This record gives sequence, structure tokens and C-alpha cells, in this order.
Amino acid sequence: MRRRNFITLLGGVAAAWPLVGHAQQGDRMRRLGILMAGAESDLHYQADVAVFREGLQKLGWVDGQNIRIEVRWAGFNAETMRRYAEELIALQPDLILSNDTPTTATLLQQTRTVPIVFATVADPVGSGFVASFARPGNATGFAVYEASLGGKWLELLKETVPNVSRAVVILNPATAPFADNQLKSINDAATSFGVEVSVAHVHDVSELEIVVATRAREPNSGLIVLNEDFMIAHRAEIISLAARYRVPAVYPFRFFAELGGLISYGVDLNDNFRRAVPYADRVLRGAKPSELPVQAPVKFELVINLKTAKAISIDIPLQLKQRADEVIE
Repeated sequence: MRRRNFITLLGGVAAAWPLVGHAQQGDRMRRLGILMAGAESDLHYQADVAVFREGLQKLGWVDGQNIRIEVRWAGFNAETMRRYAEELIALQPDLILSNDTPTTATLLQQTRTVPIVFATVADPVGSGFVASFARPGNATGFAVYEASLGGKWLELLKETVPNVSRAVVILNPATAPFADNQLKSINDAATSFGVEVSVAHVHDVSELEIVVATRAREPNSGLIVLNEDFMIAHRAEIISLAARYRVPAVYPFRFFAELGGLISYGVDLNDNFRRAVPYADRVLRGAKPSELPVQAPVKFELVINLKTAKAISIDIPLQLKQRADEVIE
């Protein structure tokens, strides 16, 4: 189901949803906090929360009846995120669902006792959130990255535009402190694809155009946009610049391609939030996060925007279109 259709549909479903789950209606009121990195107005993040809420309701957890759900939206602001983390922890919740790497890091800086389930963390071990996938502590959840993904992005860039010989990885070091695995995977694949890889650091929106314009002046260049909060927050600007300067770019999630990005490949984020529901259910019933191993991503999506390809004069190979989970005409 498309994200853009999901929330409208959910509104009608939620009102009529039968309370068929197995939460004990006589239990004390549970309290669940949700800390989201993005803005409340962002439909992508709204859809993730909606999927999670729907899953809980299927299991009988009804907000206002046997559970109180408190959602905080950080709007990609580090200080707001810290303040909201403090607020949620002060509520002494039975569980906090954290959205991604920055939200999880912020929570773990403030508590090692409140149970945390994270939905989309890039590198749980490298980030220091867990000792290993099999031995988490008071935080457990779901990874959004696996070791070969960076190489796959480079492969897709080369397959989409065979004459690409330069690839620039764009990221904000302030919001991507755990990007090493992604960069290593890209660099490891560079030789086999005959592509020279470099990294461009951006720190604010004004620097984005400099990077994209510079790539446009270099022949046979393309962009790889990393999975990190700055890139997600400013996806509209990045996509617009890539189109204006006619630079082919590969993005980490479906919603980039839906917004006009050329091609995206990455984890189905809705699926990760859906998979987080049983973990939340078990913790709410008394299980410890340390009893629930961290899980790797399982569902990936390849999305191609043919309208964008046509606009920048790129002919997408037939075999690539045939492999795609969705082709946007």
C-alpha cells in the first residue's frame, strides 16, 4: 500500500477496528512513549506511526483504554529531540519506541533502565546501542542497513548510467556519525565497477547546491545520498537540485523516488515499524528487551521514477525496470 494512501485509509479503519487482540483489558494502564526524529507534518513519519499504532490495536492495545501513547516529534532538531526524550523518560513509561539512530542515541544518553525498542537503526552494534544482535541490553529492535547495501547503491548507479565514472557520496557528518559502514561498502565495490568514489560533507542547505552544481560540471558523475536525518529532512531540496542540474542520483528509501528522485533502493520502513509491534507487545507484557534479539532488515524495495529519468535524458535499462518493485510513470 502506498504511503500517500495509507493515512486516509487508516482513519476509516481505526474507527471500526474490532478489538480482537489479546491484551488483557483488566490490566493496569500501560504507558508507551514514541520519539520520532521528523516533523509531525511529514507524511512519511506519520505513516510509520500509523502502522505501529494499527499493529498494537490488532493485539488489543487501545489508546486511552489499556494504554496511553505519548508521541513526540523532534522535527530534526537535536535540542528538541533531547528535550522530548527527557519528557518521555520522566513519564516513567513501560516502553519507548525510538524512530532511528539519533533518537535512540539521545534516549540512551539519558536512560539505561527504561525499555527501548528501536525501529530503524543503521548500525546498532557500531553505535554502541547493543553488544551484539544476540545480546542487547535495555534497548533492542530492528536494523535498517546491511553490509552490502552501499555497494548495491553504487551498482544501481552504474547500471542506470553505464558511463558513470565518478560517484559522490553526500552526507552531513553532524547527523551521520555512524556512516562508516555505508561508506566502506561503497568503497569496497568501487574498484569492481570502475568508479572513483569521493565524499562531500554538507552542513546546511546552502551547501547542497554547491555540491550538486560541482558534480554537474564534472563529466560522468553521479550522486549517492546516504541514509541519515539531514538528507531525509531536506530530501525535497536535494531532489530538486539533482533534477535542475541533471545529475543522476541514487537514494536510500522509497519516499525519495516518490518525491521525484531518480531511483531508490532500501529497507521498507513501514515493514520495520510493523515488525516492531510484537516486540513492543512482549515488553508491555513484562518481557525484557535483553530477551529479544536485534533483527536484521528483511524487506527491501527498488523504486524507479521514469518521469525523472525522461526529464534528465536517462534511458533506464529494461532489465532494471523489470526488477523494480515499483516503476513511477
